[in-house]
Amino acid sequence: MPRPGKRGGRPIAVKANRCRRGAPRSVPHPHASVTSRWGWAMQASEREALARRAIELSAAPATEVCVFDEDSALTRFTHNSIHQNVAQRSITVRIRAVAGKRQGVASCDVLDDAGLRGAAQRALEIAHLSPEDAELQPLAGPATFGTPPGAFVDATAQAQPQRRAEIAKAIFRQMEDQEQWGAGFVTTGSSGITLATSAGLVASYDATDAAINVKANAATSTGFAEQYTRDEDELNGSAVGGRAAGKARLGSDPRAVDVGDWTVILEPAACGELLSYLAQHFSAQSYVDGSSFLSDGLDRAYAGQNVTIRDDYSHPAVLGMPFDFEGSATRPVTLIDHGIGRHVVTDAYYAGRLGVENTGHALPAPNAYGPQPRTLILEPGSKSREEMIAHTKRGLLVTRFWYIRPVDQRQTIVTGMTRDGTFLIENGRVVGGVRNMRFNQSILDALRACEPASEPVRTGGYSYQCVVPAVKIERFHFSSGTEF
Repeated sequence: MPRPGKRGGRPIAVKANRCRRGAPRSVPHPHASVTSRWGWAMQASEREALARRAIELSAAPATEVCVFDEDSALTRFTHNSIHQNVAQRSITVRIRAVAGKRQGVASCDVLDDAGLRGAAQRALEIAHLSPEDAELQPLAGPATFGTPPGAFVDATAQAQPQRRAEIAKAIFRQMEDQEQWGAGFVTTGSSGITLATSAGLVASYDATDAAINVKANAATSTGFAEQYTRDEDELNGSAVGGRAAGKARLGSDPRAVDVGDWTVILEPAACGELLSYLAQHFSAQSYVDGSSFLSDGLDRAYAGQNVTIRDDYSHPAVLGMPFDFEGSATRPVTLIDHGIGRHVVTDAYYAGRLGVENTGHALPAPNAYGPQPRTLILEPGSKSREEMIAHTKRGLLVTRFWYIRPVDQRQTIVTGMTRDGTFLIENGRVVGGVRNMRFNQSILDALRACEPASEPVRTGGYSYQCVVPAVKIERFHFSSGTEF
């Protein structure tokens, strides 16, 4: 692969999976027709019919249509009581008009002919007013993609508020048993994406998501736990609530400890949050413009030999979209292989520029970010979390981080706080809670002295998702403490 240039850093830092569209659904539904836009979710065939109609109504020389169908439902609670049940539904049609080397985009949520025609006309007008784009790629033609089995689960799509309330009730029991109160949410939902072009591409993907997020609050401490899955039947409020409550109990009356370099064991939520700040570095655009650490060269050691990081939409914990927003097949990519930086993710333009295979990681065009990985997967090791603790003479166990911010993106230096469960390990045992601390740390330096545990889980937030185990890091720098 050619060496990158050095045009400088990108103006905007994006976290992994920024364009991932997941949304919850509220009640059982008949599969409504496309004309019933106030009804329940569309089937893929109905989205495809809508996309084809938008293409028919477009006067542009070439047209791309993306239909996003999202249905979300959320049960939020605090002080062991549900205080909010919300549900929302949206269908958005995004039309990209291409005229020569010019393009324009317009969106609408009015799905009749007038709404679609108006959006298509606006997109074409914008294209005519836009400068030529030398990087503009031809629209994708016909292709077939296979969605991983299990991405869409009917029970999740049809989950009702009563089901989420039952899960919340199980969480409350765990809190009350420990004389604590819990805050958080239970969410279930579904999403569908259809991408079609005037060149003949029609591709669809449907998925469901369900999650629990819990913060346990005790008199002097807090604890956190989470669960993500495609199948709401797998949600376990008692187990998740119990983990959060157990952390709050163990962390009571936290003590202060010295700042400096510590051996740490980061649980998956903390590990995933940290790892997500590497996502942008694995973009071919970042590699070319010089803002990625990989711009120093591929096939070089950047992490320890026991560190392998992949992007794989088909991982059982992910079951993601098998194509990208250009209509190219998404391929699993090994980004770091036993510590060696091997590959970056590409779209059609950067694959051609670098003379490599298109990995199918394009975002909706046009965009300022270039191709992006969707799900970072850290390969597990052989020891369990408990074994790692048992083999630690003195260290810290960290549940999760908070307010991570880049300090030096090129050097992967970030700063942030521990939160909701930081514990002291002495002689192989967790002996109690410690006050939260601020860290300043190079992520790559951490990965050079890192040992992954054996149990990977899916973790994530609003803008990223990762599949990671707990990790033990021998040198992790804490710069200051807190009073809480």
